[in-house]
Amino acid sequence: MPVLPPDMRYPALLPCLAIILLVAAITSLAIGAVPIDSARLLAAATGHGDRITTAILFDLRLPRAVLGIAIGGMLGLAGAVLQGYLRNPLAEPAVLGASNAAALGAVGALYFGLSELHALALPILAVLMGVIALVALFALAGHSESPLSLILAGIAISTLAGAGISLALNLSPNPFAGMEITTWLLGSIENRSIDHVWIALPCIAIGIALLLVDGRALDALSLGEDGAQALGVDLKRTRLRLLLGVGIGVGGAVAVSGAIGFIGLIVPHLVRPLTDRSPSALLLPSLLAGAALLTLADVAVRLIPTQSELKLGVVTAFLGVPVFLVHLLRERRLW
Repeated sequence: MPVLPPDMRYPALLPCLAIILLVAAITSLAIGAVPIDSARLLAAATGHGDRITTAILFDLRLPRAVLGIAIGGMLGLAGAVLQGYLRNPLAEPAVLGASNAAALGAVGALYFGLSELHALALPILAVLMGVIALVALFALAGHSESPLSLILAGIAISTLAGAGISLALNLSPNPFAGMEITTWLLGSIENRSIDHVWIALPCIAIGIALLLVDGRALDALSLGEDGAQALGVDLKRTRLRLLLGVGIGVGGAVAVSGAIGFIGLIVPHLVRPLTDRSPSALLLPSLLAGAALLTLADVAVRLIPTQSELKLGVVTAFLGVPVFLVHLLRERRLW
């Protein structure tokens, strides 16, 4: 069932979010460790720039901007879908264990030195672990159609993956290995190449496509499982699509960025007051808002004066907690 244009309280919401995202993307391309004036950047973008500027723009800044947009959009959309499907305002991608499982795969690549053999070993192993977590989630949840069974199974998988990460840190062969693992877990899209883009984008595209087709089903599920079935929703197929979308999409995102929290949690709360509050009305706005928010947060880490660049996961945590608390206090009576 395709997503129909949502009945929004503010019809200009999607155009405004698209404009904000465009501005964020341009800003991300224009700002970096090496100051480059706009004329040189424009010349490089049109194929007439010098070799150094062209390399900086296309090899460093463009992959970073693309990953920020793709990963932020995936996390925002996944958060909106899970909050609608599980009917829980605190739901986010980590609730199904996909994020922690993907992080465990990446930590394994760092711990065993596989990332030194090839740069793509880390993201590939992270995606693989995300898929394995998805299979384990189906096995633990069984044939139950209750969201509670998915939450409990996801908590079990997430806890197990977190324990594996802690074990790797505890048994790291030397302090430098432990530091490398900790740094990756903080989350960042710094120094990512076009190879990382080609690893993440197919997974994220598949995830977004699977999640966007169930807007009507999410609206029906707001009436409960029995009400949704009465309206003709196939709960098993809907759950399969949603879990595959979250598992594949978030796994691909975490594979190249590390653990970036709060985007999937706070973005739906930011856009919900600007819609009719139905789950389907949150999907596209959450995708655009998540992409813009993560891209702007990545710009912020480059602007904050520090000896070494702040990690993106740290900035999103500091941004997410106060924003979430403010909206929680403002909107708590509406849930």
